[in-house]
Amino acid sequence: MSRREPDNAGRPAGLVLALLLATAVLASGVSVVYVKYLTRIEFGELQQARSDRDALDVEWGRLQIQEAALTSHIRIEDNARNKLDMIMPAGGEVRVVEIEQLREGSDAL
Repeated sequence: MSRREPDNAGRPAGLVLALLLATAVLASGVSVVYVKYLTRIEFGELQQARSDRDALDVEWGRLQIQEAALTSHIRIEDNARNKLDMIMPAGGEVRVVEIEQLREGSDAL
């Protein structure tokens, strides 16, 4: 019987395949680390945007309170009396002006 020699042609192909797989694993690991880095950067930007949003919400609430205080009827009436010397007219001094509304298709202007 003849002895069969081991096939050496398969070894270099196996070695190339192993190196190729090792390179793919290394590239995959580097990619994972890079994506994790990008995720942390984006998360930091997200937290900053949330912080800005919260600050704007506080500012908006403050402005709404200020608007409510400045437009209260009591304050407006007080300013009209004290700063503009206006008075509430008596019932007989009040005149009501009625304006007729024009109907569509009417030629009157």
